[in-house]
Amino acid sequence: EVRLVASGGGSVQAGGSLRLSCTVSGFTFDDSDMKWFRQSPGKECEFVSTISSDGFASYADSVKGRFTTSLDNAKNVVYLQMNSLKPDDTAVYYCSSVYTPRDCWGQGTQVTVSS
Repeated sequence: EVRLVASGGGSVQAGGSLRLSCTVSGFTFDDSDMKWFRQSPGKECEFVSTISSDGFASYADSVKGRFTTSLDNAKNVVYLQMNSLKPDDTAVYYCSSVYTPRDCWGQGTQVTVSS
């Protein structure tokens, strides 16, 4: 069974940092690029980042230079390190793979950034 469980969200002030984790089971990172998406109330699902099994990553312009995604193959965990957080980063964050029915789906984790 394929499972993706995101965790690590919370409430921080602007300028703070959080590290999100996504623990996967049922497949390996060799099978799928891993992506992060986010969705705020009333807004569409937004791409955040993607990383391939060999570690090549790319980011949305809105987070480039502030967020970093990485893989831990031994633990089957994909991370999203978020620095210099802004109120606009407030959203539910989801991890995604080729096995995910749609982008902002499953157990996300809430990130709230206050000004």
